[in-house]
Amino acid sequence: MDFQLTPEQQALRDRARAFAEREILPVAAKYDREEAHPHEVILRARAEGLTELGIPREYGGPGLGALDVAIVSEQFAWACPGMATALGMNGLAAEPIIIAGTEEQKRRWLPRLTQGEYASYAVTEPDAGSDVASMTTRAERRGDHYVINGVKRWIGNAPHANFMVVFAKTDPSAGHRGISAFIVERDTPGIEVRKLHKFGQRAVQNGEITFTDVVVPAENRLGNEGDGFLIAMKVFDRTRPMVAAFGVGVIQRCLDESLRYALQRRTMGQPIIQHQAVGHKIAEMQIRLNAARWLTYHAAWLADQGQRNTLEAALAKAFAADSAMWAATEAMQIFGGNSYSIDYPIEKIFRDTKLLQIYEGTSEIQRNIIVRELAKAAIAAATAAAGVPAF
Repeated sequence: MDFQLTPEQQALRDRARAFAEREILPVAAKYDREEAHPHEVILRARAEGLTELGIPREYGGPGLGALDVAIVSEQFAWACPGMATALGMNGLAAEPIIIAGTEEQKRRWLPRLTQGEYASYAVTEPDAGSDVASMTTRAERRGDHYVINGVKRWIGNAPHANFMVVFAKTDPSAGHRGISAFIVERDTPGIEVRKLHKFGQRAVQNGEITFTDVVVPAENRLGNEGDGFLIAMKVFDRTRPMVAAFGVGVIQRCLDESLRYALQRRTMGQPIIQHQAVGHKIAEMQIRLNAARWLTYHAAWLADQGQRNTLEAALAKAFAADSAMWAATEAMQIFGGNSYSIDYPIEKIFRDTKLLQIYEGTSEIQRNIIVRELAKAAIAAATAAAGVPAF
């Protein structure tokens, strides 16, 4: 087994880290305070080939793999999880088009993302987050078009998206098999967007989108009717390693900040790192960092090999997100009263990190997926051992 990054991946990592230190870290607090979209930073990242990483070259993107995305995402999140999310949001919206779009759809919409436009990935609703099958947004077929009605909430890029990939029920009686996906232009009549305000990750703009008799051409549907749930699950298998990489970046930042502070801060006549209660927290951060990084890289590597990575993506996302939140909490303890001050970075890291356990499937949902995948594998193994054909 080769655990080394290729020279190209090492160069990509170093380039992403240099960008994070130069362009993200100095302005992260500003964008957080102002709840502002980091448009200028995104433009500079795009100019350096560090955004829309998964879009193939023939459509104007860098054409990089899931592991490359994870490598870049880790470095960006080290500087600011919110801005890392904002920088990766177009990539999330591009994935369903890459996975299920026709050649015409890919050529129509993907180049727009690499040329400066923004897009949203609209799945979540007020009463349907983790339970995607419970969505109530409706897309009714009427001749050569669909009419969409419903509400989506917590949608990234919504306040400034030029178009969005919207998941809606075309057959409400069919549960998750009745969901379809559509590409919808933002300026279509009947769409209203309301910006939402958040506890953390304020640099990424989220909104509530209301669809009222929104007419969408049938040619804008991705795949066949009823393919929406499967498309969404395939997207998550590719994007959850990216979110896990955000967690890896956070753990690394917590370790860096805690180690630096613990070497400088003195109590009882010695640096606090000499106190075992503090030193063990830092040691545990390193343990979880290494474990989270390799879980994440493995899940992304499997995706690049074209192998099913549902279990591994869930493992990586759950462990990295939970460990990042743990590291942020322990960093607060190490910094003590100073952790509550905006003069130190820990309070923002803490606020930003919590969302990692929630979006792209909560940590609880990841555990449901893990149990389901383990049960399926155990049943298949038992069936094979008994000599019974599996159907």
